[in-house]
Amino acid sequence: MTDRVVVAGAVYDRGRLLAARRSAPPELAGRWELPGGKLEPGERPEQALVRELREELGVEARPVERIPGEWPLMPGLVLQVWTVRLLSGEPRPLEDHDELRWLGPEEIHTVDWLDQDRPAVAEAARRLPAPGR
Repeated sequence: MTDRVVVAGAVYDRGRLLAARRSAPPELAGRWELPGGKLEPGERPEQALVRELREELGVEARPVERIPGEWPLMPGLVLQVWTVRLLSGEPRPLEDHDELRWLGPEEIHTVDWLDQDRPAVAEAARRLPAPGR
């Protein structure tokens, strides 16, 4: 049996990365993650990411490139991350999150990321433009 895929977006805007604080389930509440969600049957990962960002944040976004790697979330579930460019809308926490924060390169480690998101966040942070550019 193949693992189910969860997609997440490293959403960039003006040299910052978007972090989303979980409001549920209780064991994850208060921790930070890259926004996204599970693939629906028949969906390609990029399609799922566009849908999830629309549902969770109320934005239209375009996946740009997949960050190499795949991270286990729990048995049977793996995380894949894409860099994302916002096309329209201002992100707001609509589902599963109670706060959003834009983090510059020097602020990436100021929030308590979910453990399984940390390697992907490190890769996403490396892709941020240097401050002042």
